[in-house]
Amino acid sequence: MKNNHEMLNYVEYPARDLEATKAFFTQVFAWQFTDYGPDYTAFSGAGLDGGFYRSDLNAQTSKGSALLVFYSSDIAQTQAKIEQAGGEISTALFDFPGGRRFHFVEPSGNEFAVWSEPA
Repeated sequence: MKNNHEMLNYVEYPARDLEATKAFFTQVFAWQFTDYGPDYTAFSGAGLDGGFYRSDLNAQTSKGSALLVFYSSDIAQTQAKIEQAGGEISTALFDFPGGRRFHFVEPSGNEFAVWSEPA
């Protein structure tokens, strides 16, 4: 990945269960992970590299957290993969100007969203 001056480069999230979080993102989105000790794992293959650090905290928009949003060309298929991997749909699929979107929570409690163009 090329480093671009003053562009977003990395994101970090808390995770109470690093192994479950790694398994979820590997299964659903095919991310790759590199462990750096027992309390930190870095991910790649997501469009933006980042990591998870062991913590009982989680990132939720209701607590003021930023929201990372995935794009999907087949939102129903992506939602099914998330549910099959143990993710919880926290906001059902809805329409918005320009597309459709739903929110989900991964095994460590962090909230993400997925969007697609209008059906």
